[in-house]
Amino acid sequence: MVGRLEKYKAPVCLFIHNFKVPFDNNQAERDIRMIKVKTKVSGCFRSEDGARDYLKIMSYVGTAHKQGHNAYDAIRKAFSGCPEFIFA
Repeated sequence: MVGRLEKYKAPVCLFIHNFKVPFDNNQAERDIRMIKVKTKVSGCFRSEDGARDYLKIMSYVGTAHKQGHNAYDAIRKAFSGCPEFIFA
């Protein structure tokens, strides 16, 4: 373990020099956290289709946020027929 850290010291400590690099690699855990909270609050999703729809919306909003777009604007543009703007 220590040898591996010595070998990859520069990439492991990159967050010290570049503040845009996150300290941890827990983005996937953060992405699913709201799903878990929703499940705990309501007990469950009423249907599998409802769960799928919720996940699609949250995935779209999450992608928009990561690209620096406002969630409300992203949803508004998706409903107006321009959902791909977040990938430009």
